Amino acid sequence: MRRFGSVLFACASAAVALVSSSARADTMDPVLNRFVFVDANNPDCRTTGPGGGVYYNPLSGYRRCTPDNVPWANLVAQYGAALAPSAMHAARTTGYGGFELALEGDFTSIDKDQDYWRRGTQGPQDPSTGNFSIVGDPDSVIQIYMLRIAKGLPFGFELIGNVGYVARTSIVVGGADVRWSLFEGFRTGIPAIFPELTIGGSVRTMTGAQQMQLTVAGADGTLSKPIAIGGSVLVTPYVGYQYLRIFGDSGLIDLTPNTDAIALCNQQGQNTPATPDPSKVDQNGDPYYDGQPVCGSGAGDPANSADFNNNVVFTPVRLNRHRLGGGINLRVQMVQLGVHFITDVIDVKDANKDQVCGTPDCTGSSEPQWGPIWRDAAQRSGRTTVDAFPDVGRQWTLSVSLGAVL
Repeated sequence: MRRFGSVLFACASAAVALVSSSARADTMDPVLNRFVFVDANNPDCRTTGPGGGVYYNPLSGYRRCTPDNVPWANLVAQYGAALAPSAMHAARTTGYGGFELALEGDFTSIDKDQDYWRRGTQGPQDPSTGNFSIVGDPDSVIQIYMLRIAKGLPFGFELIGNVGYVARTSIVVGGADVRWSLFEGFRTGIPAIFPELTIGGSVRTMTGAQQMQLTVAGADGTLSKPIAIGGSVLVTPYVGYQYLRIFGDSGLIDLTPNTDAIALCNQQGQNTPATPDPSKVDQNGDPYYDGQPVCGSGAGDPANSADFNNNVVFTPVRLNRHRLGGGINLRVQMVQLGVHFITDVIDVKDANKDQVCGTPDCTGSSEPQWGPIWRDAAQRSGRTTVDAFPDVGRQWTLSVSLGAVL
């Protein structure tokens, strides 16, 4: 028991060291302010100003900025796969009364050269001014370091809790898993010939990113076969399938963050009986009060209050991923080392065909919410086919864990 406590202390100390070493600029934090739709019919509503910030562009006629949902959806798809449960486990649980404490590192590939990653991440910070760049400089992989605690329960069940952080971001990740081993522990007779089988569900969510919220739910099934070597070494190879459902939502995003809407409006108060807006009257000529800001000179000019309408919420993203993975666990007495690899087995666009309508012109009451968005994106890029997530490639995750099992 004393030896097990020493191993637990070592794991906890390593976790503290990892967290302490990550205090760097948050250059991989998601930034959605740059996702603004611009074309000939929708001129750029923004311009650069003092210090290079993003300001409202008067030459646009003070029209409202239009959010570009396509890069936002692509960013959710790849970030979601990185934050997803890794399914790093064999089919055998820790057993009734068993306990595990482990450190896990997950390294997930991303399409770093895609525009949605360069525009969608914070980028390097100028050490002299403290300003961030106008485009990001993403890594080729997203690194996540987690502390995992597993507790065995009767009847082949196991509960797992996870907490960790994403390197080079301010994002904290947490979640829980539940597994049920349907066939485990047979050592003699005919049942000992067959591999062990477990099914499970998991969820991960994040906090610390003001502009984006991600939740990833997963379901998986795993087959494994333990191989005993000597009296104290156990090698367990395993393989499994995992289904992911990714939920991405944005916060309230200011698309012109450097413009002071109150100063531009010369706000005099809210439209109330005490401070009425003379430009707002009903069909009888009587004033009405809607609580909206009352601007100063030229209150009837929509240009004065235009920036109040420049805060947007991006269209919610819901998508599927299908992954196949496997790995190997090496256990020597109470110490366990694991290596795991998982990758998409179906292209993301093929796994989300339900987001694209089935008719050539994409019309009808059954058109999916994202149908017009993907159709417009295809027209802008000159594609002859309309696909969901056409610019999102398959991703892989390599995981390594070290822990103690009692």
